[in-house]
Amino acid sequence: MATLHPETVLGITQSMTGQPWHWRGAEGDRRHADLEPDDLVALLLLSRGVPRDDLDRYRAPTIRGFMPDPSIFRDMDSAADRLAQAVIAKEKVTIYGDYDVDGATSAALLIRLLRDLGLDAGAYIPDRLMEGYGPSGAALTSLAEAGSTLIVTVDCGAMAYEALQMAHDVGVDVVVVDHHKCAAELPRAFALVNPNRLDEDDEAAAHGHLAAVGVAFLLGAALVRTLRAQGYFSSRSEPALMELLDLVALGTVADVAQLKGLNRAFVAQGLKIMARRRNIGMAALVDVSRLTRAPVCADLGFALGPRINAGGRVGAADLGVRLLTTQDEAEAADIAAQLSRLNEERRAIEAMVQEEAESMLGSQHNRAVALLSGQGWHAGVIGIVAGRIKERTNKPALVIAVDGNGIGKGSGRSIPGVDLGAAIIAAKDAGLLVAGGGHAMAAGLTINADNLERFGDFLEEQLAAKVAAASGTSRLLVDALVAPRGLTPDLIERMENAGPYGMGWPAPRLATGPVRIVRCDVVGTTHVRAIVAGDDGASFKAMAFRSVDTPLGQALLGAPRDRRFWLAGRVKIDNWNGNHAAEMHIDDLAAVE
Repeated sequence: MATLHPETVLGITQSMTGQPWHWRGAEGDRRHADLEPDDLVALLLLSRGVPRDDLDRYRAPTIRGFMPDPSIFRDMDSAADRLAQAVIAKEKVTIYGDYDVDGATSAALLIRLLRDLGLDAGAYIPDRLMEGYGPSGAALTSLAEAGSTLIVTVDCGAMAYEALQMAHDVGVDVVVVDHHKCAAELPRAFALVNPNRLDEDDEAAAHGHLAAVGVAFLLGAALVRTLRAQGYFSSRSEPALMELLDLVALGTVADVAQLKGLNRAFVAQGLKIMARRRNIGMAALVDVSRLTRAPVCADLGFALGPRINAGGRVGAADLGVRLLTTQDEAEAADIAAQLSRLNEERRAIEAMVQEEAESMLGSQHNRAVALLSGQGWHAGVIGIVAGRIKERTNKPALVIAVDGNGIGKGSGRSIPGVDLGAAIIAAKDAGLLVAGGGHAMAAGLTINADNLERFGDFLEEQLAAKVAAASGTSRLLVDALVAPRGLTPDLIERMENAGPYGMGWPAPRLATGPVRIVRCDVVGTTHVRAIVAGDDGASFKAMAFRSVDTPLGQALLGAPRDRRFWLAGRVKIDNWNGNHAAEMHIDDLAAVE
């Protein structure tokens, strides 16, 4: 295995996907000079920006090692004081959550914590299609009229000016716990806790990558500390806050939050909690996902998260919160089964919308941002489709479902270096949107269909130069070069010690070769599967997902037997049908010259 060098990997300047291959972190290769050759974990950590003197903390990320003082965030102490008052006085409290995984886990975390503190809080999750994103004034005033004296919004509320003003006018206190981008003027709330407030100090703003569930966990820590100072635990035990980290891990990964700093500790420790199966609903979710081992990071994003999301997308919006807070095993099994069925339904709907959206791409080739809209598209799947379009085009994508009244609900996904959330907020300020917000990599909006063309032109003006700059720096980053015989389960297990991997902390990408394509076929309708053999006599299975109609897939399917290639991709352990071998998921290939 080769260590990092500043040169292009293997001299590849233009691969099958048109990219050069570069070493990840090549500019710092000298800091690896005194590493032991087999210190793979250190190499991976250093190449992801970890300072050499901080390696030990990142090798085994702990909450203690990364947890900030919650009081560094504006309004955190006020929010904790108000919640403590509600706990002591046994007020009627409602947690108002978004309908996605981050919202569901945030709401479940606070409900479970308050339950352990002796207060049974209610939950309110808005219907995606009927109510849309974020708190509505009608819902908040209705909750107040039903007796709630405190409402905590989670994963929403940062831009809910009218709704929060209506809540204030009827005399109910609202605490906002969010992570989406804020404007300079904040909505009227009792407290607004959000590391992405523009008036945050640098120390707090450095945690802007937290998902809402991470912010909720910090509020939970502040609440317990406040109650401790008030003597609340003199006659009762403190809640086991760390037992809620499974919720934090799930929400963080499913919301595609960057796995750096505190988020890495949340996920690393949360996976340990999840493996203990103490949350009845989480255990039922793992079982219905057909996982026969303890979940790993990828399972949160690809198996558990989509099932929780399915409730908000095509079913009952509150199913996720109900599952994650139930104390009844039979109810947990029933809800988990419902979510799994809804997830299958969601996949079918998603495939239909994606096919129609992709058919429109031909008219979008000169656009810096793919803006696709369709009458009658299901609003519950547009975010997923936007993500697929972004992956296919390597540029930001917005997918908009237009209803019979000419109102479009849109969801967007962006690429590194292009802040889509800021552009959506600017479009709203310019009067082009009914509502909108988000963060750098994902955003949502509501628009009158008559404004779609003007909105598209606005996005071009705002983002064309940034997309061009981001695309101009496109390159495939490689962590190490490994001979085919070196792709072993042991190597993969060693690399896991530098995880967890996800957004902002990419899984290692390895290059290997030279190899020949021994056998190649199509799996399903879009995936390409190959058996490849190296010059060193080793062979392994490789997959190129959703690649049949791409240059990569066609190159694999049409490769002559005597042609030799370099492959680059991620490797995993294939345990299917009792197997235990390394398998590569191919990102790119290049012919051996």
